Amino acid sequence: MSEDPSRITAMEVDTAFIKSKRGILKVAEMVTLFVAFVCFAVASRPKYIAATVLEFVITSLLLLLYLFKLNKRLTFFFWPLVDAFNSVFAAVYFIVLSLLAATTYTVTGTLVGGIFGLVFAGLMCVDSFVLFKNITFNQPRSEMNTVNNEH
Repeated sequence: MSEDPSRITAMEVDTAFIKSKRGILKVAEMVTLFVAFVCFAVASRPKYIAATVLEFVITSLLLLLYLFKLNKRLTFFFWPLVDAFNSVFAAVYFIVLSLLAATTYTVTGTLVGGIFGLVFAGLMCVDSFVLFKNITFNQPRSEMNTVNNEH
């Protein structure tokens, strides 16, 4: 008997990713972003709140992508490269944003949020370094996915 193609298959959860270096790094990024968001929210700084929420959503989506192994199903993008570009742009953006918040603060929450934003930028630099170190463009995608999931 053949299976019904309209039947929804269960999603596979990659618990090994959360325990890997990259998984721990993604969780640490989300924690620092959440702390920065809370600090900016307490200080009532809507520009900084919007930036932290946007990056929190993007990081959460990338974490879910790797956690549910959707990067193997959605092959129209080279996901490690998308993740690496996000890491680089977010690091640069948050360095500027955090330095601006830390130098122009009027409420202590803005200063603390700026410091956690700089910590987040550092984590994004580490993330981009790890991703670019693992990406080699001359390997097929199936080999690249196994290389990325091992680290």
